[in-house]
Amino acid sequence: MIWRLSEEKSWPRLRQMFSWVDEMHQVPQDPQHHAEGDVGIHTDMVLNALTALPGWQQLPAQQQEIVWAAALLHDVEKRSTTRQDENGRIQSPGHARKGELTARQILWRDIPTPFAIREQVAALVRLHGLPLWLLERPSPERLLLAAALRIDTRLLALLARADMEGRVCADRQEMLDRIALFELFCQEQQCWGQARPFASQAARWHYLTHPDSSPDFTPWESDPFEVTLLSALPGMGKDRYISEHCHGMPVVSLDDIRRRHGVSPEDRAATGRIVQMAKEEARALLRQKTDFVWNATNVTRQLRTQLISLFTAYGARVKIVYLEVPWRQWQQQNASRHYAVPEAVMLRMAAKLDVPQPDEAHSVEYRIEE
Repeated sequence: MIWRLSEEKSWPRLRQMFSWVDEMHQVPQDPQHHAEGDVGIHTDMVLNALTALPGWQQLPAQQQEIVWAAALLHDVEKRSTTRQDENGRIQSPGHARKGELTARQILWRDIPTPFAIREQVAALVRLHGLPLWLLERPSPERLLLAAALRIDTRLLALLARADMEGRVCADRQEMLDRIALFELFCQEQQCWGQARPFASQAARWHYLTHPDSSPDFTPWESDPFEVTLLSALPGMGKDRYISEHCHGMPVVSLDDIRRRHGVSPEDRAATGRIVQMAKEEARALLRQKTDFVWNATNVTRQLRTQLISLFTAYGARVKIVYLEVPWRQWQQQNASRHYAVPEAVMLRMAAKLDVPQPDEAHSVEYRIEE
């Protein structure tokens, strides 16, 4: 069965069905880059341009729907990021980053979508501008190989091409030339439609974390020990995972530390102190080179990066285990917990959910109940 964001594809019907589509017509764009008009006009043009591309027409049906959904959502958060600068120019800084979070929420909560498909759409939304600016950045090959771990670069190039074809601007041909160079660069870096192969997880991790290294370098590995970093919203089953898969392993749990010290999860002022206590417990285990589990929500990349830096500084390999169940099941599981999290807190955390990506650690494991 083919997943579709919508059976309806006409723009007037999409405006009627989804408030976030209708809102696009209230968001202006800079006439230098978007002389066609507002975000709604642009997005409609992008969808038409996409379905006219031979590359899209030749895709399998499911991939067509994935790229179509990403095209519909690619500028969804210009509504919250658009502003005028001091020179009167209209800009939307961070709209792709925020758009990824919104796309994930829509396709989890409102339009139940298989996890793998949802994350492909979210990644395309997040990275839709990459083919245009990649080669201007320092170490573009590193950015590209990290992106190719999470998305098919062929689909990304198609979306970028439709994004340029679906607008009116003076530099459109220059931008299309950049996309063509992006495609050639992907082929040169062995990641056109695939992730770049590495000799091992350790080799991939070494490359991504050592700016001067080569993707072909294979580092020497000492006897590794492993930290399992759990990542999941409250009520997703972290404790169950530990009981079923981590027999006998020490567990550093922020919730357990809070309970031992009588601290409420809603007491934000105490969070820093609780985290420091947990890190001291972790350091003791790291010095002993003992496998252990870090049990906390860790729903943002920023939080995970800080912890992974601590663990790897002691020579640990890090495995992230991400847990997720369907939206309604999640709400039911939380409500039935002995220590249920208030709904307002749950929704606030869900809005920040940043699913772990393969470039974050030595390995990432997804435990998803569809």
